[in-house]
Amino acid sequence: MSRIGNKPITVPEGVELKIDGQKITVKGPKGSLEKEFHKNMKINLEGNVITVVRPDDEPANRSLHGLTRTLLNNMIEGTTKGFERKLEVNGVGYRASKKGNNLLLNLGYSHPVEVEAPEGITFDVPSQNEIIVKGMDKELVGQTAAVIRTKRPPEVYRGKGIKYAEEVIRRKEGKAGKK
Repeated sequence: MSRIGNKPITVPEGVELKIDGQKITVKGPKGSLEKEFHKNMKINLEGNVITVVRPDDEPANRSLHGLTRTLLNNMIEGTTKGFERKLEVNGVGYRASKKGNNLLLNLGYSHPVEVEAPEGITFDVPSQNEIIVKGMDKELVGQTAAVIRTKRPPEVYRGKGIKYAEEVIRRKEGKAGKK
């Protein structure tokens, strides 16, 4: 029994939902998202409440049940509120800035690193050491933040690099700590 999959989703005011077989389109104040779901999952819309039903208790269908409901909920939440992911840039001389829609990073390399914003993603740089990735597709926001983080992952000795705002870097002692 899936606790998440059985929860109904309430569609808020101003959100238009269109179910075409397994393809679902959600239109909201921030834009529209479209996704195709697995053929085994039945998505029912009654009034402004969505329920996801699985055909049987096979392991594959059980795992898809909660996933389908969560993806649907994220589509609705993304088109109404949107998602954001915060990153921190730590290190002497390391900084971030915006260049048009793109992100320009100085990370101690001999050249600045430029990250292009995918369609539907915006970068916000409130200070030189903060990056906020915003968008309505949760998966794309997380993927873009992960790509930015790979440009200079945090290192464990001095803590330099790009990390998520909520991430805690476990620091290691250097050679002097062994004695």
